[in-house]
Amino acid sequence: MNTEASQLFAVFGIGAVLLLIIGLYCVIATRNLIRAVIGLVLLTKSVTLLLIIAGNMVGKTALAQALVITVIIVEVVVISVAVGIILRLYQHNRSLDTTLLRNLKG
Repeated sequence: MNTEASQLFAVFGIGAVLLLIIGLYCVIATRNLIRAVIGLVLLTKSVTLLLIIAGNMVGKTALAQALVITVIIVEVVVISVAVGIILRLYQHNRSLDTTLLRNLKG
């Protein structure tokens, strides 16, 4: 692999890792459920980008693309279920704050 391609992969790798850190921060630091879901989306997008980078570096681009399609399908299912739960919680509590969820019982 030439130096130009490795530099390009390094740039995308650093971008993907930064995206991963931002997503983790959104999930951990926020109390708003919508922001947590956005952080989860950022996490999955960084994982898909890292999978494509790793597959291209190894030379198995087709395998990486198949894995990314699988990750995208799982992401859509998880996000849609999470948004459905959040909508129901908002109808019940009229708030998206996670501190109010600790008071729920039953």
